[in-house]
Amino acid sequence: MATVVIIGPGHPLRGGLATFNQRLSTEFTRNNYDCTIYSFTLQYPSFLFPGKTQYTDEPAPEGISIYPVINSINPFNWVKIGNRLKKEKPDIIVVRYWLPFMGPALGTILRRVRKNKHTKIICIADNVLPHEKRPGDKIFTRYFLKSCDAFITMSEKVMQDLRVFQKDKPAQLIRHPLYDSFGEIISKEEARNKLNINKEDPVILFFGFIRKYKGLDLLLEAMADERIGEKKIKLMVAGEFYEDEKPYRELIDKLNISDRLILRTDFIPDSEVKYYLCAADAVVQPYRNATQSGVTPLAYHFEKPMIVTNVGGLPALVPDGKAGIVVEPDPKAIAEGILKFYALGENYFIPHLRIEKQKYSWNNLVDAISELAVQ
Repeated sequence: MATVVIIGPGHPLRGGLATFNQRLSTEFTRNNYDCTIYSFTLQYPSFLFPGKTQYTDEPAPEGISIYPVINSINPFNWVKIGNRLKKEKPDIIVVRYWLPFMGPALGTILRRVRKNKHTKIICIADNVLPHEKRPGDKIFTRYFLKSCDAFITMSEKVMQDLRVFQKDKPAQLIRHPLYDSFGEIISKEEARNKLNINKEDPVILFFGFIRKYKGLDLLLEAMADERIGEKKIKLMVAGEFYEDEKPYRELIDKLNISDRLILRTDFIPDSEVKYYLCAADAVVQPYRNATQSGVTPLAYHFEKPMIVTNVGGLPALVPDGKAGIVVEPDPKAIAEGILKFYALGENYFIPHLRIEKQKYSWNNLVDAISELAVQ
């Protein structure tokens, strides 16, 4: 039986990366691989982490071996874990890369592993160039990428960024698989009862961590449009602030739109995700820039139309007029997109969503990794 080690966050760390890695591990197991996850004892120093906590209090996923062993800021640990993996000789290492801060740790570990001349190292690159740039990004990224044999990207934009650094190594573009581990679709009535939301209100959803590049402020300005108010459309914001929330609160007061908002700005645990998606009529992603988004496959799983901005990889993931509506990243255009969605109606998009979501398979990702490992 072939062995696979996934290097990246896993339980008890929380968030989309951990959810993805755990679901991928399950798919490898279904395909008769022996798969484990090497996660972090320390992922981020507390002063670098913008949220309230890095950890979940939900139970560990069943049937998945997760070893929290990597310290992102301790070079002695990097050498130790690299030597451990070099000795264990897994057939494949799948390493997640999402932030240049991780480049030194992961790049050092993988350089030790490569000395066994057996393990194939496949990177799943969520980002190559980060949304929020910092000194050292390119140096750290280049150091990490040189330690990999091949790459998976989940959008054309990330593939383009990758080719700036790595022109010749094998790479495949595979769409971000569906987040299908949050439960099945439930009725809108049941979801709204759970969340105490009026079942008659038109409700759109902004879901996920709140950061500048995600454009929540643009969406708040769009909500101030008089036509939005006339139709009594509500915006539900479900996700934790990963930056200072004061400017958003001040903007809400300035626009006088608090009666149009449903604010649930704490971290949403996995067990509650389905209620927020199923309670909404549509999901809005008003991003200023984007590579791909984990919210998109989540919306596909729950068959929710999307209103997305024409940036990065989003338009390719959400065909305009089919799976959703693509607009420019400014408040007026976003407001027009919301109104257009309600003019067409949610049911207009459902058949297209069901066709489109078939492209987002976990097995496709496992097959692509397996192919790259033998090249």
